[in-house]
Amino acid sequence: MPLADLLTAERIVMLTDPGSRNHVLDAAARLLGGASPMATAAIGAALHERESLGSTALGHGVAIPHARSNAFDSARGAFLRLGRPVDFGASDQAPVDLVFAMVVPGDAPQQYLDTLGELAERFSSGTFRDVLRDARDVGTLRGALLGRPQPTMRITP
Repeated sequence: MPLADLLTAERIVMLTDPGSRNHVLDAAARLLGGASPMATAAIGAALHERESLGSTALGHGVAIPHARSNAFDSARGAFLRLGRPVDFGASDQAPVDLVFAMVVPGDAPQQYLDTLGELAERFSSGTFRDVLRDARDVGTLRGALLGRPQPTMRITP
């Protein structure tokens, strides 16, 4: 599944002050939940529960927090580039600065596994990670993830 099928431009952000791993998961839940406070709460709980089972860090500064939730009918993704790396308990001890959060409906286990595999493969590329880390603004970051140029948007704190 192409990243563009999971992401929207609004769910790709640079998080300058990420705080802790829990704060990052909460920020991801807000992006994934959109305008729905109920969906955000359900997704947040699912992400925290999954992370409590074991770290979703892949190594090389990448984490893919993921969960199943029936908050939406289809899979959703959110990407957060962290301004300061955060400890996700990675096996290589590297703190995380690239986070791709994902939620998939509970009745789509194969899609869940397939998408996780594709994401792990994509983020295993050092070149891809470097492109994401080198993006100077959100528009460039969005273009790299969605495969097309995006207008630069100013984000105010």
